[in-house]
Amino acid sequence: MSRPLPTGFVLGAATSAFQIEGAADRRGETIWDRFIAQRGLPDDGRHACDHVDRVEQDLDLMAELGLEAYRFSVAWARVLPEGQGRPDPRGLGFYDRLVDGLLERGITPWLTLYHWDLPQHLEDVGGWRSRATVGRFTDYASLMADTLGDRVVNWITHNEPWVASMLGHRDGVFAPGGTDMTEALTVAHHLLVSHGAAAQAIRSRAPAARIAIAVDCRPAVPATDREPDVEATRHFDGFRNRWFLDPLFGLGYPEDMVATYSEQGRFDARPDGDGPVLEGDLELIAQPLDVLGLNYYTGIRMRAGSEEDETPEVLPGPNPPRGHTEMGWAIQPDVLHDFLLRLMRDYAPASVMITENGASFSDAPGPDGRVRDARRIAYLHGHLAAALDARAAGVPIEGHLTWSLLDNLEWTQGFAQRFGIVWVDHATQRRVVKDSGWWLRDAIAERRLPEPLEALEALEAERTGR
Repeated sequence: MSRPLPTGFVLGAATSAFQIEGAADRRGETIWDRFIAQRGLPDDGRHACDHVDRVEQDLDLMAELGLEAYRFSVAWARVLPEGQGRPDPRGLGFYDRLVDGLLERGITPWLTLYHWDLPQHLEDVGGWRSRATVGRFTDYASLMADTLGDRVVNWITHNEPWVASMLGHRDGVFAPGGTDMTEALTVAHHLLVSHGAAAQAIRSRAPAARIAIAVDCRPAVPATDREPDVEATRHFDGFRNRWFLDPLFGLGYPEDMVATYSEQGRFDARPDGDGPVLEGDLELIAQPLDVLGLNYYTGIRMRAGSEEDETPEVLPGPNPPRGHTEMGWAIQPDVLHDFLLRLMRDYAPASVMITENGASFSDAPGPDGRVRDARRIAYLHGHLAAALDARAAGVPIEGHLTWSLLDNLEWTQGFAQRFGIVWVDHATQRRVVKDSGWWLRDAIAERRLPEPLEALEALEAERTGR
């Protein structure tokens, strides 16, 4: 049985610049261009989904699906090839056209300023390890607010600062490939400070702007009720979630984690001490948030000895076991529900937007050209139902943005992982709306959440004319 969607609950989709835009010859080099080349990865961002040159086609696709909102990111190096200096009018013109095209089609833009693609020129002079990059980011935010602030209301400063800092500077598995925890914590601090500085800059230029940040949370539960597993879970939550959420909501860095990292010689939280924290930083980070963006995919069971490790229990790849996606992630909508209640209890955000939620399954067009991705429909249905239950319990959730609109370049996984509700042939750039895309279209049009089986039967009848 389907359930109605509340009035004002927005449904849409999300992407990021490096993963879909292509046209790399018309922007500056980014840390991801360099990282992919250095690692010899098979897929890169030179063409991606060719979105820059196919933007009208993709806008029409969004309109056909009836999307109410679209989250995209600006490629910093497309508008400022070296991250600073003279803007490139071609880059600014592209985002002008994109925003105008969305508004003409009745789609609300959600603009992300930073989705990990730092201009390589800034990396060469210190990157996010350097306090100077906070200033460069603030200048960039000001430029975009001056350019688009008359039309864009929803501004996301950063996407997943945990990933940019920890995977990019501690684990070495994401660009730029650093492997030092102290450096990673410095980067995390500078990302948070730049969020606050950018929020101030945007508001000064676009008073109607709503400021958000998209955090990727990984809820954890202890594998057993043994005290070592419980304590490991608390540490993981501090490392993964509270280290970012606490300062964003004016609580400062969590004391237990500060004590741990100080003992390890990794972080000095004293203003003007030996670490990156300056006087006034915590107040700057805690700028009022109009919206908390939540990116959620899965939770984790935590055992002692793996306090900062989230290696999936199932390896990524095709044909995952039941209850998992091809990223190896467990499908856990109930964890999303419980975490949303925890966010409300601990932080009381003014509003929450689920800025990313989706699943990787590699279903391809069949002989009839149709992409039958029933597993993705079930995933989205379960997580949307969980979000609606949390909303009914008092969490101010304003909508859900499916990751992703297109089968895009999934970073180090390349084109092997497909999250899109639109299938893309990356050799020809042909687009095919998957069953999940049509399911989302029907949910938006009918203002209800169709049950997966009911939806598949309706799609079958629609496609066969019965």
